[in-house]
Amino acid sequence: METDLIPALDRLRDIHGIAGVPWWPPAPGWWLLLGAGLLLGLAAWRWRTLLTLRLPIPGITLGTWRWAAAAALRGLRRRVRGGADAKAALGELSELLRRIAMARLGRPACAGLTGETWLAWLAAHDPAGFPWTEHGRLLLAAPYAPSVQAGPTQLLTLIDAVYAWVAAPAATRPESGRV
Repeated sequence: METDLIPALDRLRDIHGIAGVPWWPPAPGWWLLLGAGLLLGLAAWRWRTLLTLRLPIPGITLGTWRWAAAAALRGLRRRVRGGADAKAALGELSELLRRIAMARLGRPACAGLTGETWLAWLAAHDPAGFPWTEHGRLLLAAPYAPSVQAGPTQLLTLIDAVYAWVAAPAATRPESGRV
């Protein structure tokens, strides 16, 4: 019996470990993750390109008051070209102009100005030198008039003048007073 056992032992093989999983080619899940990452990167690059093409003002970054003001002015310009109500557009432009002036030069400098004083202040502090005392009278009369007889070219001229305030380099604020 022992003689039968020795040939049987010679036929036995040792236990072999499982071969390791190769790193190449990756599993299908890794290919999907790589494709999703590439698409996300392409979408972010494309979105960034569209933002810079829409906003040709240097120095304006996402999230600042300049960014919000430029976006509001672009929307207002689009609505005026589409035939929006002149009275509503002038009211929105007047409010936006006052907010931009306060953001640039501080609240104490211009918040309390009204009427001709406001237009004279705008003309004196406008970085582009727009004649506010001549062309800005629409901003004063529009809130109180029953209807405003202003053409789209007049409104677009005013919007472009306000846009120049946004595009101009930052002005220095006075040291006194809270902003």
